[in-house]
Amino acid sequence: MPEGDTVWNTARVLHRALAGARITGSDFRVPQLATTDLTGWTVRESASRGKHLLLRLDTPTGEHWSLHSHLRMDGAWRAYAPGERWSGRSAHLIRVVLRSPGAVAVGYHLHELTLVPTADEDHLVGHLGPDLLGPDWDPDEAVRRLAEHPEQTIGEALLDQRNLAGVGNLYKCEVLFLRGVSPWTPVGGVPDLPGLVALAQRLLAANRGRWTQSSTGSLHRGQTSYVYGRRAQPCRRCGTAIRKEELGERVTYWCPVCQPERPAPPPAG
Repeated sequence: MPEGDTVWNTARVLHRALAGARITGSDFRVPQLATTDLTGWTVRESASRGKHLLLRLDTPTGEHWSLHSHLRMDGAWRAYAPGERWSGRSAHLIRVVLRSPGAVAVGYHLHELTLVPTADEDHLVGHLGPDLLGPDWDPDEAVRRLAEHPEQTIGEALLDQRNLAGVGNLYKCEVLFLRGVSPWTPVGGVPDLPGLVALAQRLLAANRGRWTQSSTGSLHRGQTSYVYGRRAQPCRRCGTAIRKEELGERVTYWCPVCQPERPAPPPAG
C-alpha cells in the first residue's frame, strides 16, 4: 500500500540508484511531458514529502528542477541495472524512463507527473501538513490542525493530508484500532489526540526501510495487521467479526466492540 513509508522507501531506492548520476536518456510517456528531454541533466537527490515523491535535478547550466510524482493506490518506481529485464509491471503502465550509466529508473502508473522549478515545489506540496517521516515533523502542529475541525470524523481527518502527511487507509485503520477509537468518532470526541498522532508516527517510522508494512510486529503473511484487510475475520482482541465499509476509494476496517463510537463534546457556553 503506497502510504508515507512506501514513498519514503521508494525515494531512498531512487536516491541510491541515481543521486549524482548524469541522465543519459529519458522517455516520458505522458502528454504533458512527451517532448521533454532530460539528457545531460544531473540527479541531485530523491526525496519524499508525505505521499509525494520529488526527484531533484540540475540542468547543464545549473538550474534546479524537480520531477514530482504521486503513487496514489497503484503507482510505483523501480530501479534496474543497465540491461536487466524490467519485471513486475506491464509495459503499457510505464509513464517515464530515466537512464544513467549505472541504473535505469522506470515509473509505472504514476499520477500528477510534473516537472517544475525546485523553487516552486511549494505549489505542489506546500499545502501538506507535517510529514510523519520528514525532518519537519511537528506533532503539536499536527494535533492543532486536526483539532481545528472537531465535527469531522477522525477517519476522514487522518486521511486529510493537510493535517498530517503520510497516513493512508491502512495506517488510519490500524491506528484507530490500537487506540480503541471508532473511525466515525468526531475529532472533538477523541480522548487523546496527541497519543493517537504519536502512535501514527511510530507505526510509519517502524516500517521505514522495509516493504512489508506491519502494525502487529509480525512480518508473517496474514499476521501483519489487526483489522486492515481482515473483513469478517475474528478480532485479534475480542473475537468479534471485523467490519468493512467502502465509500468511493476510501475503505475502513474496524472492530465494533473494541472501537466504540464517542460523540463530540457539546459546544462551550
